[in-house]
Amino acid sequence: MMINKRVYLALSAVFVCCFLVISAKAEVIGKVSTTFKMIGANDKIVIEAFDDPDIPGATCYVSRAKTGGISGALGVAEDKSDASLACRQTGPIRLTDRIIQGREDGRRVFKKSTSLLFKKLQVVRFYDRKRNVLVYLSYSDKLVEGSPKNSISTIVIRPWIGDKGIVTPKVGHK
Repeated sequence: MMINKRVYLALSAVFVCCFLVISAKAEVIGKVSTTFKMIGANDKIVIEAFDDPDIPGATCYVSRAKTGGISGALGVAEDKSDASLACRQTGPIRLTDRIIQGREDGRRVFKKSTSLLFKKLQVVRFYDRKRNVLVYLSYSDKLVEGSPKNSISTIVIRPWIGDKGIVTPKVGHK
C-alpha cells in the first residue's frame, strides 16, 4: 500500500510540474466572467499573450474559454475548444534561414493544456514566402479526437521604425 501511495504522489508531482511548465509560456493579459457559479469559480474567457520563441518581434494573443465550477477550481474540468487568435509585429523581425526555406513550417510555438490529461490548445506557425507573411494557426486536439475549430492570424513583415531608425527585416523573397 505504501508503494502505491509513493507512485501516486510522484505521478501527481510530474503532472503538476508539466502543467506549470506549459502554463508559464503565456502571460495572462485579462479575463472576464461569463457564467456565475454558486459553488466554485465562474466560467471565464481568458486573454493570454505569448511571443514566438523563434522570432523576436512577433507576439500573439489568444482568447479562450476556461471552465469554472468545482471541477474548474480543482483543475479537472475540460475547457471548450473555442479560441480566437490575433498576432502582431511588436518589434523588428529577422527570420532564420530555416524559417525562410520553409523547414520550420508547422512548428508548434504555443501549447496550453485545456484538460487534466489529454486535450490541448496549440498554435503552429507557417511562413508564406511569396507574400512575406507569417501565418499562425490555432486548433484544439485530443488524444483520441481533435476539434475542427480553428483560427488563423497573420503578420505581414514590414520594416520596423524604432529607437535606432528603420530596421529592414530579413525576408525570403527578392
